Amino acid sequence: MKAKIILLLFFLFSISGFTQNISISGVVSSSEDNMPVPGVNVIVKGTNRGVSTDFDGKYNIQVNAGEVLEFSSIGYTTVNVTVGNQRTINVSLSTDIESLDEIVLVGYGTQRKADLTGSIVTIKSQDIEKTPNANVMQSLQGKVPGVQVVSTGSPGDSPTVRLRGIGSYNNDNTKPLYVVDGMFYTNIDFLNSKDIESVTVLKDASSSAIFGVRAANGVIIIKTKTGSFERKPQFEYDGYTGIQYAQNVMKLANAEQFVTMAYESGSQPDIDFVLNAMQRYGRSRVNPNVPNANTDWFKEILRPGIIQSHSIGATGGAENVSYSVGANYFAQEGILDMKNEYERFNIRSKVDVKLSDRFKIGINNVFSNATKYNAENGAWFQAYFAVPIMPVYDDLNTEATPVRYSNAQFLGYRGTQNPFPTMNYNNNQLKIRKVLSSIFVEVDLIPEKLNFKSTYNHDYSALDERYVDLPYNLGNNVDRVSSIINTYNTGSNQIWDNILTYNNTFGDHNLTLMAGTSYRDEANNNLSVKGENITGIDLESSWYLKYAEDASIVLNGTGVDDNRTKRLYGVSYFTRATYNYKDKYLLYATMRADGSSKFTKDPWGYFPSVGAGWVVSEEKFMKNNGVIDYLKLRTSWGKLGNDNVAASSGTNTISNIFIDIDNVQTTGITSTSTYTDNTWEVIEENNFGINLGFLNNNLTIDADYYIRDTKNAIMPVSVPIINVTVERNSGEIRNQGFEVAINWNKTISNDLSYSFGTNFTTLKNKTISLTDPKGYIDAGSAEFRQRTIVGQPIKAFYGYQTVGVYQNAAQVAADPIAVANNLAPGDLIYKDISGPDGIPDGIIDDNDRVVLGSYLPKFMYGGNLGISYKDFDFSVSFYGQTGNKILNRKRGEIIFTNDTNMDADLAINRWHGEGTSNSYPSSAGLRKGWNQKLSNFWVEDGDFFRIQNIQLAYTIKGEKLLGKNMPETRLTLTADRPFTFFNYNGFNPEVSDGVDRQTYPVPGVYTFGVNIKI
Repeated sequence: MKAKIILLLFFLFSISGFTQNISISGVVSSSEDNMPVPGVNVIVKGTNRGVSTDFDGKYNIQVNAGEVLEFSSIGYTTVNVTVGNQRTINVSLSTDIESLDEIVLVGYGTQRKADLTGSIVTIKSQDIEKTPNANVMQSLQGKVPGVQVVSTGSPGDSPTVRLRGIGSYNNDNTKPLYVVDGMFYTNIDFLNSKDIESVTVLKDASSSAIFGVRAANGVIIIKTKTGSFERKPQFEYDGYTGIQYAQNVMKLANAEQFVTMAYESGSQPDIDFVLNAMQRYGRSRVNPNVPNANTDWFKEILRPGIIQSHSIGATGGAENVSYSVGANYFAQEGILDMKNEYERFNIRSKVDVKLSDRFKIGINNVFSNATKYNAENGAWFQAYFAVPIMPVYDDLNTEATPVRYSNAQFLGYRGTQNPFPTMNYNNNQLKIRKVLSSIFVEVDLIPEKLNFKSTYNHDYSALDERYVDLPYNLGNNVDRVSSIINTYNTGSNQIWDNILTYNNTFGDHNLTLMAGTSYRDEANNNLSVKGENITGIDLESSWYLKYAEDASIVLNGTGVDDNRTKRLYGVSYFTRATYNYKDKYLLYATMRADGSSKFTKDPWGYFPSVGAGWVVSEEKFMKNNGVIDYLKLRTSWGKLGNDNVAASSGTNTISNIFIDIDNVQTTGITSTSTYTDNTWEVIEENNFGINLGFLNNNLTIDADYYIRDTKNAIMPVSVPIINVTVERNSGEIRNQGFEVAINWNKTISNDLSYSFGTNFTTLKNKTISLTDPKGYIDAGSAEFRQRTIVGQPIKAFYGYQTVGVYQNAAQVAADPIAVANNLAPGDLIYKDISGPDGIPDGIIDDNDRVVLGSYLPKFMYGGNLGISYKDFDFSVSFYGQTGNKILNRKRGEIIFTNDTNMDADLAINRWHGEGTSNSYPSSAGLRKGWNQKLSNFWVEDGDFFRIQNIQLAYTIKGEKLLGKNMPETRLTLTADRPFTFFNYNGFNPEVSDGVDRQTYPVPGVYTFGVNIKI
């Protein structure tokens, strides 16, 4: 028996000895860039046996078959691999986004995400790069609650970006502050998306207050890509090419619809114009009552546009040096069929050097050289109105040179209407050059406790504009001479920051103190000159002022000064303290004093902020509750100054007057003053937030409620008697709303993971107070009125409410208002709301006008879905908004001329008999002043839903090509903005100021991309 036991033990021991001593080796790399990851912990799960990867990501470990190796590292998702027959196990670690988000960028430094008390959102590079666009902000559309991005389709143009509504009366004063590697900008059109590592949005005043005077409309911090110390070089190519198409092309009335409306209008001249077209172009073979021309002008002026981008770069570092260098070429054709395109070439370099364990310096340079040919946006307006019974070319127009374009005047119409001369005889070139240079010196005065950093940034820009009007003749005395306008703009912006930071931990107490100063110097110069009758205009080499007729050369728009210089100085002092106790109780406070040369009366502003947070899930009573993994409550308050407003200005005037006193003419003197001692607009904001995590934090919910008030808002105020308008601190504006983001991330296995998320934003904008003597402020034009009224949104559309259309003569005869205004069937019915005690008074006048809505959306939403399976990944995102209005001004400008075309919707749905329409007037009615009043007939809903981006990608790793390992290659197919659903009668429901007169359409973009890493 003992012998059997001994034999059995020997057998088991032999098996044990056989199964041990398996030597497993391999390389651990990053899935994001395929570079080796040093310092990864490789542990035999359930034991204390383990090793770490070396500098090259290599490891070697002894294991037993059947054991599980666990690969883990901070910033990466942990991977488990069961050992079988393999002797080599190579592992690719994917980035743990939540872990990386533990450290986020804030003003002049970083902060743990767990310690945040404000509203801050970070978007990573992989989400930014999906959008093929010249401007990185387009990538944020629908991704960040509280951020509205209004797209633009014109090549090289920047989208409109608003954070939490609009807090200043002048739209030009509402741009957020962009901080790119420490430098301040109001426009980042020079940046290449591929160079960006992350975009961090500081939405609330408490988070933004450390930036002071420039941050009143929110802050967007952009960090460009950097190298890494002790890392082998990585070379990368990233590029895409694709095509753009106009989406939702608006249908215009065709020839038959146009002729029908002309006859229905009862206008004999319009009928004669149709007959003239038949005589000039013949009759249609399909319908002999229609001229033999049926031009779809939008179809004629549109074209597909090519878009492409190509980037090359290298990153890496040695023991004491890290570097990141690269270049990018971007080109985009416009979809308007003219010289309309954008081309940009960028070079960047970033080098950090450790001179010692305590001393580091860094240099960052970006050079951007762009050429932009602006579209003649008037072409959209002309194409909308051009009559379809006229062709593009007219061989009978022998006077036209150099091309025989048609001219509607030959048919009797007042305007030429043809958009092609506008498109082809104008050349609008902009040369845009920008140089960003920064250098920093950083010293650890006390290692890991006290740090000093001094940074100097200089942004130099040059913009040369050349607008050339080429000569042409369209016949009928339409003869344009050549002209050229040259405008030269230069800008220099310098900032010098000095920051001292102290960090320390005392038991359960964690404290960070920061103090700093900032000095800025901004200077801008411009010169604009115009000349006419260019010699040799047929050659672009002659498009210079020296070839213009000497007597024609004048200063363009200045009259006196040939060079205007604007200079602004500012100095700021600021401090910040952050404190947490046991990672449960959080405090945050900042104070900034800003001095600005813009305000002569009160150059200094003082702007504090404070925030607090409570991580409830760290309390004992919340531990192991089985439902909530993470719960943090946040609240913050802050004040910000805005000096991006009108400076003090105005005049003091003394006038002689003559009046009659007792029949004797008496001379007198009056003194008037319109001088304004303007001071800071002040934004004061309260923010309340909550962060939640469920199901092992796979499900997260972030929510905020805010109230954001702009006090001392600078608005145009009318001055009685002298009848002038000046801009003064004269009102208060409020924006308030909810912001919610819900995200779910789940890894099923090493091969399969998925995620989805959604976010939504509510916004209520209203005017709290006004000091204008009238009690309101008008904007827009008399025919298309916008009005700011207490209790209503700023610049709300203001007009009449329609309640229907008169259907028959009996209905007209029964309505005293219709009888008094000589109305007829087919005319609009307006709501009578004025009169004593709110009772209708039987009169439609100015008192019956009401607020018709705002161009600001009341509700915005977005979402995304992503699936990753092995080497494939698929993503789709969407975006939408509702509650905003659009003034369809292009349609409304029928009030200025009646002999033009219109959109098909208006032609089809017009009233043309009892019961045919109860919302659209008749053809004859459109020509009446009664129906042309601004009303909700012209102000339409701007709601839309868009499939924002669809991308399918495949990554090739470790494959053999001609016997060699090929580099990691990622192939992508992307459709950006492929589908948009809306009811508005226009190309595009995205109109930045809500007034659609000649808005450039936003195209859908379809691209194929390649990324190669070596």
